[in-house]
Amino acid sequence: MANITAEMVKELRQRSGAGMMDCKKALIETNGNLEAALDYLKEKGLSKAAKKAGRIAAEGLVDAYVHMGGRIGVLVEVNCETDFVAKTEEFKQLVKDIAMQIAASSPEYVSREDVPEDVVAHERKIFAAAALNEGKPEHIIDKIVDGRMEKFYADMCLLEQPFVKDPDITVQQLLHEKIAKIGENINVRRFVRYERGEGIEKRQEDFAAEVMSQIKQ
Repeated sequence: MANITAEMVKELRQRSGAGMMDCKKALIETNGNLEAALDYLKEKGLSKAAKKAGRIAAEGLVDAYVHMGGRIGVLVEVNCETDFVAKTEEFKQLVKDIAMQIAASSPEYVSREDVPEDVVAHERKIFAAAALNEGKPEHIIDKIVDGRMEKFYADMCLLEQPFVKDPDITVQQLLHEKIAKIGENINVRRFVRYERGEGIEKRQEDFAAEVMSQIKQ
């Protein structure tokens, strides 16, 4: 067994934000491998987050993000369980990150459960027709449609989008990590995104690129 030093525990705590005892346990479980210990903590965190998902979250913040020049504006409500957590800098930063995510990635729904049934049916019909036009065999059309619907959800649902600051995780995974770290349930309840001249044909990808450049500064 590897010798778990205080320095190792400190480094893991700084990188993960987890408690000292959790960090020490993770290092023991992974024989002192720091990267494996990070994965261990992340997996444990997701498990804890799932347990907290059913708890009522009625506190939180409503925040606004306006892209430079007033071209895009976002209002978002993110809930937590206590006013104490809502006032912390970490929670405030999370809300700002989510608002910027909405500005940059332009989701239409919070989660796939929010997508109306008629929209789902319409999209499936379009994907099925497209697959048939591409000459795909009829017996695999449903599987093809299912796959394309997953891409649709990833594009249109906030929680399933890659997080703009770390595309290796989704917004949902970001929330799970924060739930595990903060110790309270966190929900994105609703949002509204405004774009100047909305309804007039514009190059959305240009707006997204501009917002991303601001986020990275």
